[in-house]
Amino acid sequence: MDNLADIGLVGLAVMGENLVLNMESKGFTVAVFNRSTDKVANFVNGRGKGKNIIGTFSVEALVSSLHRPRKIMLMVKAGQAVDDFIELLIPHLETGDIIIDGGNTLFTDTDRRTKYVESKGLLYIGAGVSGGEEGALLGPSIMPGGSVAAWPYVKPVFQAIAAKVDNGTPCCDWVGENGAGHFVKMVHNGIEYGDMQLICEAYQIMKEVLGMSSSEMQDVFIAWNHGDLESYLIEITAGILGYKDEDGGALVDKILDTAGQKGTGKWTGISALELGVPLTLIGEAVFARILSSQKEERVEASKLLKSPFLKFEGDRQQFIHDIGQALFASKLVSYAQGYLLMKAAARENGWNLNYGGIALLWRGGCIIRSGFLDKINAAFGLNPGLPNLILDPFFRDKILDAQPGWRRVVATAIQHGVSIPALATAITYFDGYRSERLGANLLQAQRDYFGAHTYERTDKPRGEFFHTNWTGHGGDTSSSTYTV
Repeated sequence: MDNLADIGLVGLAVMGENLVLNMESKGFTVAVFNRSTDKVANFVNGRGKGKNIIGTFSVEALVSSLHRPRKIMLMVKAGQAVDDFIELLIPHLETGDIIIDGGNTLFTDTDRRTKYVESKGLLYIGAGVSGGEEGALLGPSIMPGGSVAAWPYVKPVFQAIAAKVDNGTPCCDWVGENGAGHFVKMVHNGIEYGDMQLICEAYQIMKEVLGMSSSEMQDVFIAWNHGDLESYLIEITAGILGYKDEDGGALVDKILDTAGQKGTGKWTGISALELGVPLTLIGEAVFARILSSQKEERVEASKLLKSPFLKFEGDRQQFIHDIGQALFASKLVSYAQGYLLMKAAARENGWNLNYGGIALLWRGGCIIRSGFLDKINAAFGLNPGLPNLILDPFFRDKILDAQPGWRRVVATAIQHGVSIPALATAITYFDGYRSERLGANLLQAQRDYFGAHTYERTDKPRGEFFHTNWTGHGGDTSSSTYTV
């Protein structure tokens, strides 16, 4: 037996350390390096002691410790640090060696890096990794893309360490060329933003409208986790609501209501704007986090801007059921919008994405894992060209069944002055999507009035454009027709 490692990993922070331990537990020898070399020594003499882990203290030593073709995974901060390490590695690598970026990287950076690394005769993979600290150690969801030729060499490692579902199927498969893997991970994170915001709005309604305690809400979330809403986020929310502080009170009530973010939700919204996709729910989830950060200003505004005080007079149990229905229907809208974004990106970038397969990648290990995802896979299995998830027979019936309660919840929350941006935008999108005729005819007339931007007519074929001299003072010249 030689002393060479199967794969190398750079970056021994929380995710990096746990991925190394995961790989080693699956029978792989792993070489590790960190720019702060004391972390290498601490790791190999601590959590990695006695394991098939090779500590290296220079890039040269890392590269020389690996089997060919060499596979080196970067778990460093997204951005310049990735570019810096690529430049450090390239002089020491040979044709066919593979660099892997496992961070939360913007997909356009992965596009650029794939082309650059391939121009040096090397291969590149941008892999989205989801599951947090626990997932990294016990089995994450992995979404790889980049150089197609690299996948056969990386596949045995990635599929071995990935989460497993059903009969041992790994939550990892090839996504597509260039930045496809990181794009799908970005959308995953955007959906995660949406799911979390929706759950928080359900919590806020139960707290402010019904006056429920954290323990009462915990019971509701436990029940929801045994139905259509079964998911990791619902499960951990129940655990959070039941967690007691040292004084016996609910810890969640003492946590400051300002939410952080690392940028993937924002990237998802920007991509939607660039591709012309109505990603309204994830956008509102991002804006809700931004609004939450304005804590001091909100405190002052609360003293000046009062809403009418209303006491809930309805059937409490029915309303709790309605909240669950609203949560499920809104979640479906969020996923539908996320899939529309992936389809638009696939058209734009020439990716051949497997939409049902992507749902399967998310069934285990990742933050948005849920039983709901099997239904998405089934929907695309039934109709690979499905234009919108809410048109699938199963989801259509579910959303129509939820509609009455969904509307009651949104209306009640608004009447009581409870902020529900995600729930509200979900039903607004639903109503817009199902409308045969919207008010955009008036909008287009306005555009033609002030800017001669032209319009189409209902009594003429699509593609014919007209301009009206609305005031009698303008001319007949119209602006060119284009859509940004």
